Amino acid sequence: MADKFAWITEEMTALEGQGLRTNIRTIGSACGPWMVVDGKKVLNFCTNNYLGLANHPRLKKAAQEAVEQWGVGPAAVRSIAGTLELHRELEQRLAAFKGVEDALYVQSGFCANQAAIPPMVGKGDVIFTDRLNHASIIDGCRLSSAKILVYEHCDLADCERVITENIGQYRRALLITDGVFSMDGDVAPLDKLFELCERHGIITMVDDAHGEGVLGHGGRGIVDHFQLNGKFDLEIGTLSKAFGVMGGVIAGKKVVIDWIRQKARPFLFSSAVTAADTAACLAAVDLLEESTTLVQKLWDNTRYFKEGMHLAGFDIGASVTPITPVMLGEATVAQEFSRRLFAAEPGIFAMPIGFPTVPQGKARIRVMISAAHTQDDLETGLKTFTSIGRELGVIG
Repeated sequence: MADKFAWITEEMTALEGQGLRTNIRTIGSACGPWMVVDGKKVLNFCTNNYLGLANHPRLKKAAQEAVEQWGVGPAAVRSIAGTLELHRELEQRLAAFKGVEDALYVQSGFCANQAAIPPMVGKGDVIFTDRLNHASIIDGCRLSSAKILVYEHCDLADCERVITENIGQYRRALLITDGVFSMDGDVAPLDKLFELCERHGIITMVDDAHGEGVLGHGGRGIVDHFQLNGKFDLEIGTLSKAFGVMGGVIAGKKVVIDWIRQKARPFLFSSAVTAADTAACLAAVDLLEESTTLVQKLWDNTRYFKEGMHLAGFDIGASVTPITPVMLGEATVAQEFSRRLFAAEPGIFAMPIGFPTVPQGKARIRVMISAAHTQDDLETGLKTFTSIGRELGVIG
């Protein structure tokens, strides 16, 4: 009898040969600037822990106290019996933090995009989307059944062309863009996109996953960075990156959030976020509102590391954020570079990223800088990257 899964073996072998098979490492410690990965203590340049909050004592204390008061799980969806007082408090605090009318707290940033897009547009409508938007946006668009029209990455002229050629053919229109693009670290021209959408009556939506805690005053995000607070119709956020915890947020005008609360399937049909996560997120908001020190440290570290990589001769793309892509080209080179980083003493944890996450021929190591890194950590990273870069002929 033929092996009905032989095709999987063949496909996996092909991925291996192309340097595209993902090898998942196992974490053996709390997330921080140094971590235990596959049993080895290594310098962490891989996680999205921008502000070092993932193991912060105030967040841990808040989570522990919430477990004692509320238990380990709500045991219900939000719309039936799962909305805790903590959930509503966090939504109100996040809305105030972002300068919007209302917010909805959901299970993850990925869920937030799947929750927000289908209620806003459907069959007979159109979505204008940046070519490099995150997978969660792409999936949310597909779920909506709206027509999906792609404009070239951060290309305002092409976006305007696509809009003007198509806008009159559809009932409603929605423009969606990432704020900070996670693989390249560049930023959408949000102010210009907003002006364009206003002229054509298009609903606006931005995914601020990598902007929260990073851009804007005290980490209030890309909308604050462009001084558009309260003007964008929808802001999508995640609480698993700079906030260091788990969950997603849909923020914006009250009429819009009320509608999404009625129609969002991940909100209506999946259990609520735990009290421990919610309380930890509230503690993170407290920290960001109290001081801008962590955000300032993040940017100091970013400037120091990027300058060092540039002086060493690395191509770090067009990033203007703490995301630092070390451009290597072929996936096999990126995988070998990552393996050598991990094997070094001390080792560095920085995973390779290749197709389909990034285009063919654009493989890279993506370095994620954190406020928790010391200058010695950054010096260690620069020294090791430079040594391996020379070994592999990436730099002279």
